[in-house]
Amino acid sequence: MTLATLNTLITKKEALALIEFAIAQSQADGIFVSLSASETALSRFSENQISQNVRKNTFSLTATSYFGKRSASASTTELDKNAIAQTVKRAEDLASIAPEDPEWVELLPSQTYSDRTPAFDRATATLSPLKKGEIIQQVCSLSKDAGVNGSGTLSTQVSLNAIGNSAGLRGCDRTTEADFSFTARIDNGSSWNRCTAWSIDQLPIIELTEKVIQRAITSCNPQTIEPGDYTVIFEPWAFASLFLWVIWNLDARAADEGRSFMSRSDDSGKPIGNKVGEQLFNPIIQVKRHAAHPLLQGGRFFGNGLSNEDLDIITDGVPQTLSYSRYWAKEQEKEPTGAMYPSPIVMTGSDQTVADLIASTERGILVSRAWYVRYVNPRTLEVTGMTRDGTFLIENGKISHPIKNLRFNQCLPEMLKNVVALSQAKRCGGSVIPGCKVKNFHFSSITDSI
Repeated sequence: MTLATLNTLITKKEALALIEFAIAQSQADGIFVSLSASETALSRFSENQISQNVRKNTFSLTATSYFGKRSASASTTELDKNAIAQTVKRAEDLASIAPEDPEWVELLPSQTYSDRTPAFDRATATLSPLKKGEIIQQVCSLSKDAGVNGSGTLSTQVSLNAIGNSAGLRGCDRTTEADFSFTARIDNGSSWNRCTAWSIDQLPIIELTEKVIQRAITSCNPQTIEPGDYTVIFEPWAFASLFLWVIWNLDARAADEGRSFMSRSDDSGKPIGNKVGEQLFNPIIQVKRHAAHPLLQGGRFFGNGLSNEDLDIITDGVPQTLSYSRYWAKEQEKEPTGAMYPSPIVMTGSDQTVADLIASTERGILVSRAWYVRYVNPRTLEVTGMTRDGTFLIENGKISHPIKNLRFNQCLPEMLKNVVALSQAKRCGGSVIPGCKVKNFHFSSITDSI
């Protein structure tokens, strides 16, 4: 038997050589080149058996050419140098006839990035389909033995991102990521959880599977309670599904133009700046951008070339900064922050567990997952969504019984005012988020979803 070759990603040296080649082809006033390559392996399982196993390699090089304030971009998915040269020429042809950009900014000069090395785990990058199959077989066997229907995904990804321009900017990082998601269903009970890490060995797959199975069994035969305002304990993933909406709305331009919950207005409704520096949330809310966090160890720069350095976002419940594009930073005489919103986010937790938060609650609701979260009012950041995959009533510091899922309508800045306790933080996708206890969280109706 011959096994397929794994991890065919180009090297950092090869990536930077392609960046140099593309820049050398430029006849424009300036050029910015970005290159991304990834190898993704995904396995799905359902009804306690593996149902799909795919592996995909992707490559993309984009050249943006500039003639004065005119610019245009072209991309290729071919590594061939002739294709890259043609891509640069196509970008120049388009840029020569493009209209001037009223928000043009000059090319970013050479930047100094952190000397740390982003996490790259070779065992994750070279994980074989056979090994993945063995892991999933364990999960499915546990599900079958417990009498539940197990489904989910196990994926790994190795990524490389490189950038460069004719002003001397250069950067290249490579990273790995592993992710496991598991849902267990039995009769009218359901539970879900997920874990993400930069190494496959950091995923507590079997432990997570066993907990989800037990939670699914416990969630059967849910009872009905009346909608209203409740004290709520959010598991970390559930809280992340809500809290990150706040982070996504920390855009300086939207705030300054009166389109955000961070906007300040005069009596006539005219925008007069933003709320940075105001006490908006409970003082226990501490958030920063921290790509070097041990659970993340992500890339050192953003796609536009700006450094992904540490940045205080919320300190003692007070917003410290908003996200400034290079154009808006220049207009407002501020420093640009890199991305459209702060990322990756690390929120400080505590040494308490979610179980500790439950034990401190006389009466409330435990939410395992927030689902289908959508805007109600972007200006006030009111959202709606539903609980899912195991919702429970808490009485006298203990889980009393499962309850039917509920729809919520909640203003998220108000929710952050009402946070009264936090649990230990864990990695949730690309962020580090704790569980939390919130008072006066509003549920508007009952749903029939499981």
